Amino acid sequence: MKIKTVGTWDDELWQDASPLYMEAFGDKGAKPVKIIKNMFAQGIAELHVAYNESAAVVMALTGKLVSDQVMLIDYLAVSQKERGHGLGKHFINYLRQKAEDEGYQKLIIEAESEETPDNRRRIHFWQSCGFLLTEYVHHYIWVPETYQAMYLPLLADSRKVTGEELFVFINTFHQLSFRGVGKDED
Repeated sequence: MKIKTVGTWDDELWQDASPLYMEAFGDKGAKPVKIIKNMFAQGIAELHVAYNESAAVVMALTGKLVSDQVMLIDYLAVSQKERGHGLGKHFINYLRQKAEDEGYQKLIIEAESEETPDNRRRIHFWQSCGFLLTEYVHHYIWVPETYQAMYLPLLADSRKVTGEELFVFINTFHQLSFRGVGKDED
C-alpha cells in the first residue's frame, strides 16, 4: 500500500480521495470542499490517500494544532469493498508514526456516541487501534448527533485526558476550519 500526503490543496489527489470521502460521509457530515480548501489555505490540514495498485482505497483528512501538539483525524474512510483486510489499521499506524515523528503528543478523533451498531463498530475499531474512549458526551448546537472524544497518547508519560479537555482542541480546530469562509475574496 502506497500512501501520499499533502499539506497544500492538490486537485488531483482530491479527485482520488473524493469518491471515498463521499461514499463514507456524503450524506452525513461531509464538510463542503470550500471549507476543506480553507483548512489547507490556513495550513491546518493534510490529506492522506492510500493506494492499492492505482486505486485509492483509504483516505484521511487530518487537522494540526501545532502549538497544542495535537493532530486530529477529522475524516477517515476505507473503501467499502476493501474493509476487513487490515487497511484501516495499517493506515492508522502510518498516521500515528507521522504524528510521533512530527512531535505531536496525541491523536484525537470524535466518534458519534448514539448507541447504534454502526457507532459501536466504529468505536471498537478505534479502540483496537489503541484509542481511549472518554466518558463526556458533547452536544453541538448545529448538528443533532452527540459525540465522544477518543485519543491515542503518543508519549508514554501522557496523563489521562478528559473528553471536555479534548473537545477544547476539537472546537478550536472546527473554528479555525470555518474562519474567513464566506467573506469576499479579492
